[in-house]
Amino acid sequence: MNWVPPGPAWLFCPADRPERYEKAAARADVVILDLEDAVGAADKAGARESVLSTPLDPSRTVVRINAYGTGDQAADLQALEQTEYTTIMLPKCESVEQIAALGPLNVVALIESPLGAITVFDALAAENAIGAMWGAEDLVAAMGGNSSRHTGGQYRDVAQHVRSQTLLAAKARGVFALDSVFLDIPDLDGVRAEADDAVAVGFDGKVAIHPSHIPVIRDAYAPSPDDVEWAKAVLDAVAHNRGVFAFRGQMVDAPVLAHARRIISRRPS
Repeated sequence: MNWVPPGPAWLFCPADRPERYEKAAARADVVILDLEDAVGAADKAGARESVLSTPLDPSRTVVRINAYGTGDQAADLQALEQTEYTTIMLPKCESVEQIAALGPLNVVALIESPLGAITVFDALAAENAIGAMWGAEDLVAAMGGNSSRHTGGQYRDVAQHVRSQTLLAAKARGVFALDSVFLDIPDLDGVRAEADDAVAVGFDGKVAIHPSHIPVIRDAYAPSPDDVEWAKAVLDAVAHNRGVFAFRGQMVDAPVLAHARRIISRRPS
């Protein structure tokens, strides 16, 4: 992997709104400059000019280009050759060939179509694939549906399946996994619940569409002082024990140690 995300809280920023770039970068761990869905067809050329004229830190910026095979993707890539950005997000990713064709750029595969959901594990075999994200709205629209969630806010089964499928494929391939956006902007409790679940099942970060979601996501990923104390203590105890051992009444084996290391890795830098 050529790039490691600097934190778990990612934020989409429309690429045709350069006045928002610095504000987004100041709030989020990673900014996704969006040349695809956030930009209308008539504004895409101007958005590319904004990407060129308003540079951000390449180590904390990802550019979402347009889908494979479109003229807009070709124009996006031509523009990116004039920048220092090395990491892109590929929407509607459906094959290993689509990712490989973008080398040497690092690619975060965005899984949001029926074919993409079926082929995600194979697609992530590309050498330049570094991560995966999933998206519910384009997925459901592509299937002829009209809602990814129940009225109570929970994902419908098909969306939940693709969420799990993307996470499993990413972890099986050894790349990072990002949870999808939460569209109800005022519902910070809903954001927190979904972020807590993302942490619990192993997503490495969650993407937001509004700055107000960023501190909620960060807080969900930050381990409590008690968690950090436990993780440090159990890892220290390894030096004095062999194989499986008991610690504070709990059996400690390889999965428990992996959990402890993950807690330590989630501490804010």
